[in-house]
Amino acid sequence: MEHLRPESWAEALALRAERPDALPVAGGTDVMVELNFDRARPPALLDLSRVPELTGWERDGGHIRLGAAEPYTRIVNRLGGPLPGLAAASRTVGSPQIRNRGSVGGNLGSASPAGDAHPPLLASGATVEAASVRGTRDIPADAFFTGVKRNALEPDELIAAVRVPVARGPQRFAKIGTRNAMVIAVCSFALALDVEARTAGTGVGSAAPTPRRAAEAERFLAGELEAGGHWESRAALPAALAREFGALVADAAAPIDDVRGTAQYRRHALAVIARRTLTWAWAELRKETTGCGCHAM
Repeated sequence: MEHLRPESWAEALALRAERPDALPVAGGTDVMVELNFDRARPPALLDLSRVPELTGWERDGGHIRLGAAEPYTRIVNRLGGPLPGLAAASRTVGSPQIRNRGSVGGNLGSASPAGDAHPPLLASGATVEAASVRGTRDIPADAFFTGVKRNALEPDELIAAVRVPVARGPQRFAKIGTRNAMVIAVCSFALALDVEARTAGTGVGSAAPTPRRAAEAERFLAGELEAGGHWESRAALPAALAREFGALVADAAAPIDDVRGTAQYRRHALAVIARRTLTWAWAELRKETTGCGCHAM
């Protein structure tokens, strides 16, 4: 197996154009598992670990531009304020050693339905910055996943960064696993409330062939909050509203039975964690604006 090791972004893009058959690797937390178990045997590896342009982050107006190889640990430690949903999901990734190496760009490249970073990216309306020697283009997160472990990148493209809107309201992430730590999600869910736009964003993980939004649930929640005057009043949410929201999230899923759980269990669990994340997010908003941490459930 050939080992290609560029030391600049320009060199990495040139090698990608020359060798589209090379498998990109940065932290290696997904790729090396596949290689070690002989599930993949690419003709070459494109090692991006020495490319400095892929790490770091910067604020660009109302967005954070996050380098594709910026480790989860630094997201947790430095970006919990502007990106609380992504930081919360990053805390659940593997062990400290995995979080020190793994990155959002690697998660997107693998495009696993169970990727922990995917639901908060969907919920917040993030975009993926794809680059090649031909130029750069932005791919909305909800158009990035095209199938099980497949994405919208062209053969000569690499993920340069992810642009994530700065939170304009509470964001929550919840994950169900067979144990509390170092586990692949049985299902996961992210919620982002945008107080200024009066919208709700969602992301469902490990419950369909691809990560996906629950668009009907988003419309229902934003509409009910508007109709009930809740955006202004911050009044407690009716229990029936939270239950219906959870049911609509579950309806958006298309899970399967596998060794980690049944389809029926995943739908049930999604309804529960969607209801809970909404309850937590709304309680947080009420506490921030009225000093009242009470809530309906």
